[in-house]
Amino acid sequence: MSSINTVSNPNIDQVPQVLAGPMLRRTDNEQMVLWLATKRPLQFTVKLRRANQGEDWQTFDKDANLSQHTVTIGEHAHVHLLHIQQADLLEAGSRYQYQITSNDKDLNGELIPTDMYFEGSDCFSFTYNSTLTNVIHGSCRKPHFAGDDALPQVDALLRSDDPNVRPDLLIMSGDQVYVDDVAGPTLNAIRQVIKLLGLFEETLEDATLTHSSELHDSPMGYYKREQILPKTDTNSVLAGLFFKAKRKPIFTSVNAKNHLIAASEIFAMYFLVWSPVLWRFVDLTRPASVDLTFEQLYATELEHIEQFVSSLPATARMFAQVPTYMIFDDHDVTDDWNLTRAWEEAVYNHPLSKRMVGNALLGYWLCQGWANAPEVFTTLQEQVQRSFSKQGINEHDELVEMLFEWDEWQYHLETSPPVYVMDTRTQRWRSESNPDKPSGLLDWEALCEFQQTILGKPSVIVISAAPIYGLKFIEAVQKVFTFFGAALMVDAENWMAHKGTAEVILNIFRHYKTPPLFVILSGDVHYSFVYDVTTRFRRHSPKILQFTSSGFKNAFPPGLLKWFERCNRLFYSKRSPLNWFTRRRNMRIDERDPEPNHRDITMGNVVNAPAIGLLVLDDKGEPTDCSVILADGKRIQFIQD
Repeated sequence: MSSINTVSNPNIDQVPQVLAGPMLRRTDNEQMVLWLATKRPLQFTVKLRRANQGEDWQTFDKDANLSQHTVTIGEHAHVHLLHIQQADLLEAGSRYQYQITSNDKDLNGELIPTDMYFEGSDCFSFTYNSTLTNVIHGSCRKPHFAGDDALPQVDALLRSDDPNVRPDLLIMSGDQVYVDDVAGPTLNAIRQVIKLLGLFEETLEDATLTHSSELHDSPMGYYKREQILPKTDTNSVLAGLFFKAKRKPIFTSVNAKNHLIAASEIFAMYFLVWSPVLWRFVDLTRPASVDLTFEQLYATELEHIEQFVSSLPATARMFAQVPTYMIFDDHDVTDDWNLTRAWEEAVYNHPLSKRMVGNALLGYWLCQGWANAPEVFTTLQEQVQRSFSKQGINEHDELVEMLFEWDEWQYHLETSPPVYVMDTRTQRWRSESNPDKPSGLLDWEALCEFQQTILGKPSVIVISAAPIYGLKFIEAVQKVFTFFGAALMVDAENWMAHKGTAEVILNIFRHYKTPPLFVILSGDVHYSFVYDVTTRFRRHSPKILQFTSSGFKNAFPPGLLKWFERCNRLFYSKRSPLNWFTRRRNMRIDERDPEPNHRDITMGNVVNAPAIGLLVLDDKGEPTDCSVILADGKRIQFIQD
């Protein structure tokens, strides 16, 4: 039995109104965006005031500068985006308090549970800063990883009495959820949440099962979903060698045994990773449909999930009180998403795999992307609201097509320094010479748009899911596998893997009008490091800081990383002639070493443990500190020589 305190025989009347959220999202001097999910289609009022100044509450509702957009995704599930827009709404450097209420007569005035607030408070608070001084960032939050979640440490920072410690914003740079790598207990919870909330199910085309409602009781529903997932004919001798058959899986994740399939599963996953609420209404006892051979695996995963759930109250409280921005990476959809042209041709030409990718992208938009820049998504929002009705999902395939054609996932923030968030997943520079070669992370047009956005600015913070400057030895290993047609086996997607993309991004850094200061924040790789990069043979080189922090709840296999890091130092030291055979030969890279008193988790210049990244800037936008805060609260600074 699970140690999570659950309600026996739950019914929907016992479930609180708010299923997940509120989450504070895009915030600037003229707007404030909130996201939340409820079991009923409520109308909301938001009250806002400056903290500690005795000001009266300013009220925003449907009649006063509050736009409320609602998507009904189930009989008892409604996702809301609350968008307040008003000139001079917020003043930079000020702290604010807000409340969310509803006048629904059945609520008796109570909407937000008191444990969502800090002790002694009856409202949420946040600080708005247009000049960034403290930026929290990271990625890769895998609920069943065997380690603590570092994200709740942001809650600890918000509790500090020191205003200089409070983060200006949180940037989550990918893999906020693992759609393709799901623990058995989590999948069990997902299926129960679908039933409890009446989330809309869907028919499945060209699949072993005909309807998503069959997934819970199917013998293939747990730990055997690779038997449901589509396969394609092998197209090379090497593929036949690896898969020992004429057909190979379309999805490449090695952990696809519980890969999410239906849109309802995606939505339930988001509610469960954002909030502790629904965990109280599920029974995590191993389902009868789970084969006994997976009994021990299920029990082990359950221990990790219980550990994850125990820290969710702090995570949910934090999300309500710090402006948060997100961008997808592969696991938000599926492993190796759009990695090669051959992968795309296989996935998008099969009805089931195409629907699965579309469902994950829909879940990303609804629970992450929408609130990054609501005004950009008006057309998409209208199509989603047409597709979801009380009867279920209509025009599902048409909606998926629209999501695939959408080309405005990237966005930027007009802060100081400005923040540019890259979409490195859907604007790929595909190889024309070989469909099995890795695609470039951004194509020519996207790179040109990026360059035009940043030219002439004194400094810029760039969010790239994968580090632009990574460990050269790992990139060399990936290049060898790519040469033999096995790019998918080693996740060979780095900025240097595609000649065109590599040359253009490096030329952008060398352009005479490029910002003199670049800060690149990345995740993806499951370890953390900091590089200082300059251009060789140029008198006035821009300063480039590559700060990679990963993951929130994930880490790299320590034995393998130790070997990779040692080989990287051996083969690619500053004086190594091998540097001249890399695409970055005109760039000088200086590694920062982490503080020396954490030898158990540091390997050379990398930190291998769940952590959040903390970037501290001075009033001119110059980085003064790059640190990671571990899940236990310990702080490790990367030291510049």
